[in-house]
Amino acid sequence: MSAVEAIGAPGPRGLARSLFSWAGANPLLVVGGSMVLVVGVVAVFAPLIAPYPADAGSATHPLEIFKPPSAAHLFGTDQVGRDIFSRVAYGTRVSPLIALAVVAIASVVGVTLGLVAGFAGGIVDEAIMRVTDVFLAVPALLLALAFAAVLPPSTSSTILAITISWWPWYARLARGEAASVSRRRYVENGRVLGLTRRRLLLRHVFPNATTPVLIQASLDFGGVILTAAALSFLGLGAQDPTPEWGLMVNEGRSFFQTYWWVVTFPGLAILFSAAAFNLLGDGLRDRLDPRRAVAR
Repeated sequence: MSAVEAIGAPGPRGLARSLFSWAGANPLLVVGGSMVLVVGVVAVFAPLIAPYPADAGSATHPLEIFKPPSAAHLFGTDQVGRDIFSRVAYGTRVSPLIALAVVAIASVVGVTLGLVAGFAGGIVDEAIMRVTDVFLAVPALLLALAFAAVLPPSTSSTILAITISWWPWYARLARGEAASVSRRRYVENGRVLGLTRRRLLLRHVFPNATTPVLIQASLDFGGVILTAAALSFLGLGAQDPTPEWGLMVNEGRSFFQTYWWVVTFPGLAILFSAAAFNLLGDGLRDRLDPRRAVAR
């Protein structure tokens, strides 16, 4: 028995059992988590999984154009002879990472502005929320399309365009939580005791906004993957030879009736990843949302 276990604290095995027990109570969480784990493993080991790593870049094989799925090419080849399986595998390093970057930046910006607005109130709250309302008045996809259209097409532009359209949701969510928490008795008591506004905000208001933001972020991953794929499909996102799934669908759409595999497998990758993060988000919401817990 380890010293940690001897004093009653759970060891690594105990923590693992507790985690599996906590997640196992919700089938959506288990299924979604397993699917996300598959995406993560493929992303990490893409160089080992992909049989033709060079095909994830600018390599071309004129003699291998439009080969159907076979033992040599599991997903077939595209219009320049590149192995589609290798490109789909390397695509797990592009689309999900775009979603990760967007959600991380949007949540940091949105939560910061939302917490300041909800905690400060008054004219600060009004100014931040009116700007937020302007962004929320336009559907996120249309706003992302507008910004992507004026930026040079690239992966970085995709991240920036989607982030600009996504942060208001986190600002609105965090502002509501901050406004609610700042009126609670323990926060008022802290003001009376002379605690600084910064300490109250960071130590008491911010932790209470973590759970809803985490739930929203997990739900947003699937939506961001679909949005990034849509921008690339329209030619406003990643550019060839980047193995981005939406771009691959766009490149193969002209050949769909004859060479179905060029579009099908990147499309299935988009579907699988979006479904994985949506299921994971739904599972986390069921487990972490106290209102749903009370309803059960």
